[in-house]
Amino acid sequence: MIREFQEPDWAQVWPIVAEVVRARETFVYDPEMTAEQAYDTWVEAAPGRTVVAVDGERVLGTAKMGTNRPGPGSHVATASFMVAREARCRGVGTALCRHAVGWARERGYAGMQFNAVVESNASAVELYRREGFAVVGTVPGAFAHPTLGRVGLHVMYQEF
Repeated sequence: MIREFQEPDWAQVWPIVAEVVRARETFVYDPEMTAEQAYDTWVEAAPGRTVVAVDGERVLGTAKMGTNRPGPGSHVATASFMVAREARCRGVGTALCRHAVGWARERGYAGMQFNAVVESNASAVELYRREGFAVVGTVPGAFAHPTLGRVGLHVMYQEF
């Protein structure tokens, strides 16, 4: 089940965010960020939205979504997703992606853009392609991967 993030969820969301960010393999966030900094970065203020995917009381993953850029770019949405290690390959990321796309469509956005998809994150790239996104550009060497060295960051887009 996917539902709106609630303040008590942070106790389970923070460990997911910390693990993903500190692995340095898929997100451009500072791996030394504190829980407070992560909260300010991850939890979107309205009109954006932050959600959690839960199994009972257990948080399996989280997503944030909102307007990609203000002003003349405000007709395009964006989203980010994180899934707990033990919940990966179980459809949680797909469910979160579909939820974010549905949210954006319902609000009348013209499309959704992912600004920095690490090209070596094959499971995410494949998921987004399966859900209708295309790589519209790649910034070569823009991400310092801990074992692969510098790899590209994809910009991915889906027009609605």
